[in-house]
Formats: sequence, C-alpha cells, structure tokens
Amino acid sequence: MKDKIETFMEEVRARNTHEPEFLQAVQEVAETVIPFIASQEIYDGKNILLRMVEPERAITFRVPWVDGRGEIQVNRGYRIQMNSAIGPYKGGLRFHPTVNMSILKFLAFEQVFKNSLTTLPMGGGKGGSDFDPKGKSDNEIMRFCHSFMSELYRHIGPNTDVPAGDIGVGSREIGYLFGMYRKVKNEFTGVLTGKGLSWGGSLIRPEATGYGTVYFAQSMLATKKETVKGKTVAISGSGNVAQYAAEKVIQLGGKVVTLSDSSGYIYDQDGIDQEKLKYVMHLKNVVRGRIREYEKKYPSAKFYEGQTPWEAPCDIALPCATQNELNDEDAKVLIKNGCICVSEGANMPSTPEAIAEFHKAKILFAPGKASNAGGVATSGLEMTQNSLRFNWTRDEVDQKLQQIMSNIHKSCLEYGTEDNGYVDYVKGANIAGFVKVADAMLAQGVV
Repeated sequence: MKDKIETFMEEVRARNTHEPEFLQAVQEVAETVIPFIASQEIYDGKNILLRMVEPERAITFRVPWVDGRGEIQVNRGYRIQMNSAIGPYKGGLRFHPTVNMSILKFLAFEQVFKNSLTTLPMGGGKGGSDFDPKGKSDNEIMRFCHSFMSELYRHIGPNTDVPAGDIGVGSREIGYLFGMYRKVKNEFTGVLTGKGLSWGGSLIRPEATGYGTVYFAQSMLATKKETVKGKTVAISGSGNVAQYAAEKVIQLGGKVVTLSDSSGYIYDQDGIDQEKLKYVMHLKNVVRGRIREYEKKYPSAKFYEGQTPWEAPCDIALPCATQNELNDEDAKVLIKNGCICVSEGANMPSTPEAIAEFHKAKILFAPGKASNAGGVATSGLEMTQNSLRFNWTRDEVDQKLQQIMSNIHKSCLEYGTEDNGYVDYVKGANIAGFVKVADAMLAQGVV
C-alpha cells in the first residue's frame, strides 16, 4: 500500500512542483483514502482521487488599482474552482501577501472535503489575491475590491461559484465586492456569502467557524464523558475565528488563557472573560491594533513576543490562526502539559509531524476540514435563505449549525473508529468527505 501511495504522490508532485502546501494537503488525504479506495471495488481503478486533485479550473488575473497617493498598483487575483460534482463551487477569498497558487489549491482541495462533510450541496473552491489590506484606507480597499470583482464576476454566480470571506476579507470587503458585482451584472443574487444582515446576510455567519470548532470539540469530549466546562483553553489567533471560539468557550464555562497574532501571544492566567474579549474585538476589528496592547490594558497578563501559545498549560488547544502554525515540538509540549483535545479552527494549522504526535499520544484531535466546517456550513444556510428570500432567527441558525457539526462528528466516528476503539478523526473526515464526492463523480461519468 505504501508503494501505491508513493506512486500516486510521485505523479501529483510531477504536476505540481514548487507547491508545498498543496502537496502536504494531498499527502494527508492520500494516506487514508487510497487504502480505503483499494478496499472498495466500486472506487478501485477509477482514478477518482487523481481527478479530485486536479482543479476543474484555475483562473489568474491582473488587478490594477489606484492607491491614496494616486499611484497605480498591480496585484494578482486568483480563483481555483476545484470540484463541482455535488454543487456550485463554494469557498472563501483570501487577501494576504502570502497568497499564491499552492496555498489556494491546498485550501480549495480541503474545501471539497469540508463542504462534502456538511452534507449541503456545495462543491469546493478558493480564491484571493496577494493584496494586503493592512495599513490601507477604506477608499484604497474599496478601489481594490471593485477592480478585483470587475474581473472575477465573469467566473462566478449563484449556481456556478459562490465565494465568501477568509483571511483579510471581512464584511467590509464583502460589501465592496458585492457592490461591484451588483453593478456590472445588474442583478441582486446570493453570489457572495458573509453579507451584511440588511442585504442578504445570515445571523451567526460571523460566529460560525469559531462556534463550530468548539461544538466539534464538545462532541469529541463527550465520547470521553468530558465537557468544555472547567477546562483551560489555549487559542491561537485573534481574528474572527479565534474571537468567536473564545466567546463560545466562555459561554460553555471554559477558561480561555491565550490569544495571539503574528507579533506574539498574550497569556492571561486569570482568564479572558467576556469583558476582556469585548476589548479584544474592539482592538482587532475597529482599531486594528496588535494583541500586545492587551497587556497594557490588563497588566496582570503577559505578552510573549515572537512566540506561539502552545507552551501555555491547557486542557484544550484551538489553533485558529493559519496553516502550519503548530509543529511537532509544540505538540510534544501540549501533550506534556496535559492537553487532552485539539480542535483545529484554521485550515491545516498542524504540521504532519504534529498530527503524528497527537495520534501517538491518543489524544482527541480534529482536523480543520471537520472541525472548522461550521463557517462554510452557515454560508450554505445563507445561500438557502437567499434562494428562499427568507431569514431564519439567530437561534434557528445556531441550532442548524450545532446539528451539522454533530452530524460531521458522527460521520468521522463511522469511518474513523479503529478496532481498539481509538477514533482517528483525520481518517474519518477524509473518507467521509471522499465518499459523497466520489459517488457523485462516478454517477456523472468522466467529465
């Protein structure tokens, strides 16, 4: 079986040289899915996974815009339309200097499995630009977004491809993007999710990824007759996902002790309560400041410059920042300090070596494609509401989100439970996500 996996990876590497993030994501899936394919006559010999790793469409385009000094700037725009076997492409737009083809292909590939796990009719895609919103004025961001959408609109639509937000793309950017789409298409449709409540958005959508990550951790803990209540929780990041993961942990009676950004992390032994979290939300969302400011506001906390929060003792770790932020050494420290549960809020935040350490220690570990699927699940609910021209209440959306996360957990148990009772959630998520897409691809023929 190792030879079969390596032969597959050699072919993928030959086609995707210099794309390490994408190859890492494919390797992680191949190691669990290829043995499953070999055991299932319906899938074996059909090259389904090889077809799934090749995007149906990869679009790049120029994005010229005028900055505040009147100078013309040029960025690169992308949209990766990975797989539409079970529904229109669905996945976020990321605006960050690190954006490139490798990162977006990895995200789009993960999105295919994540969207499949939700059971909603959504294919997988991802896009964005190497544009950096940090330090830009609202007018500069508006001009960039309008230029970006003046090209992207040709490739998206409510029944074709429905982008959403991601790193660097929040409600402000979604608003500017939607405004240009509406103008050039002369139609008001649910072509983007993450919209404002007054123009087609859904309640709970900003909170959904963070909430869902905690709901999934809650389901895992329940298999050990544990709960979030009374647990110490370390969270990385301080953006949207981290903020709402922290909020849900606080609501469930846990104690959040860390938050971070690219400059370092803060450790608050007393716990980040709702009042302190409100300050963080204002700091990051309104003032757009750095997490180090927290120490000035709350002197009992300590800021650790240039470090990640995984050295802080905790029962639960929620990596909510970015890919490959948690390595094998971090994993060893977490395990040594008594961590019993890791639920990924970001996309692929744990390195393969870190995941191997978690599995070796037999702690609860949830991959992002399962545990952070709450965001895209609620995007799917927003699409439904847009189609119906109808809005559900906050409680209704939250209940649907909890049910979806519970169903994803059940699917992981179905495919990931081993003979000794240990649940390999990576294996479970990969196989459960694969089966639905594979069945659709087989039914539709070679297209």
